[in-house]
Amino acid sequence: MLKKTAVKRPVLLATVIVGSTLAWVSPAAAQDDPDAAAATVQAVMDNLWLVIAGALVFLMQAGFAFVEAGLTRAKNIANIMAKNLADMAIGAVAFFAIGWTVAYGGAGKWWGGLSDIFFRNSSDPEVLFDLTAGLTPATNFFFQVVFAATAVTIASGAMAERTKFTTYLIFSAAMTAVIYPVVVHWTWGGGLIAQMEIGDAVYSDFAGSTVVHLTGGVAALVGAAMLGPRLAKYDSEGRVMAIPGHNIGFAVIGVFILWFGWFGFNAGSQLAADAVVPFLALNTLLAGAAGVLGASILIWKVSGVPDVAMAANGALAGLVSITAPVGSVEPWAALVIGFIGGLIVVGAVLFFDGIRIDDPVGAIAVHGVCGVWGTLAIGLFATYNDGFLGRADAGLFYGGGFDQLIMQVVMVLIVVAWVGTACFALFAALRATTGLRVDADEEMEGLDVVEHGSAGYGIETIARY
Repeated sequence: MLKKTAVKRPVLLATVIVGSTLAWVSPAAAQDDPDAAAATVQAVMDNLWLVIAGALVFLMQAGFAFVEAGLTRAKNIANIMAKNLADMAIGAVAFFAIGWTVAYGGAGKWWGGLSDIFFRNSSDPEVLFDLTAGLTPATNFFFQVVFAATAVTIASGAMAERTKFTTYLIFSAAMTAVIYPVVVHWTWGGGLIAQMEIGDAVYSDFAGSTVVHLTGGVAALVGAAMLGPRLAKYDSEGRVMAIPGHNIGFAVIGVFILWFGWFGFNAGSQLAADAVVPFLALNTLLAGAAGVLGASILIWKVSGVPDVAMAANGALAGLVSITAPVGSVEPWAALVIGFIGGLIVVGAVLFFDGIRIDDPVGAIAVHGVCGVWGTLAIGLFATYNDGFLGRADAGLFYGGGFDQLIMQVVMVLIVVAWVGTACFALFAALRATTGLRVDADEEMEGLDVVEHGSAGYGIETIARY
């Protein structure tokens, strides 16, 4: 197991499960040791559920691609699709080669070491197919690698429409090989942050508001800041000039794909097929819906219209916000957390526009700022022991005091410091070598032709958008 589970898993004795048992153990063995047979079935169910959940998270790559494509211009759609494709391809290879062992290859405080480089130790047949340990290494890797790809993809949208493709590929590899895995090791891997205690409090991040989303959000912030804004984003007096996306339908479809995949993201993070899974799915649904409402109400009040793109980002804001506390809060609290996330994303998008950080899709606000909010929300609303907290009623509103909130703040600060420093060093090195962004003429022409040799749309479509 990579993380503790919230409750003991119930033994599944339904007829269908007994039938499955006989498919995996002999009838004689099942009669001789029914407890062992039931444990084998539970292990099979857990592994199958994690593969299904991982496949749902894998589908989120399509969601990110649609959101990013829809909120940017038609002349860059092929480039955007290429980056999202590369994130999964490069991310899977880099995480397999080194990221996995950095995250989980040992019990060191700072990193996991190189003992499992290229999945070498985990490929031992005696380990790879052993169900007695619960989740197999292949199951664990599959579920974790799609999280790694998600973390790097978050930055893609913030860096859209002006980044050199070669530079982005190098960033993607470094992110999934080292930067993100170090964060994983410090938390889910039992390292630095997992070893800290403040009073009665230890860290909690059930599915990754900080581990995945804040990590991606900080990388997005550093990348967008060092790239600078797109041409014509600000006028000569520094006023924000809107650059509308070319297909709001794409963006909304992408949000629904992401929302669907999030049920695997959050409920899969239970790492077991048990009674807690439906509860996690419920909290995920409620927070996403509340995020839509929060963002819609606020942007309607501010701008006078119910902006569809902002409402869509509200859904993502609610989902990011509930990702850390999903296993520790009551459903009513999931609504509140998601609604506040929707409010936050509107203010954060306007704030970053105001300080000339050009983020075409709002990734910094959605994943970075709301990732912080979701992580801190545990310190306020936590009532259930989610398997990390080690106690019930840890939240301030349930009499748990300030210890948990302080612990969550410390975790956020450590992750921001590491990811911000590492990404700044990486982008500074890339700026001095390959360069970060295309030149002005290439940006105006669009990255599809310049970087990939052909337009993502026909000429007549590009002319309209």
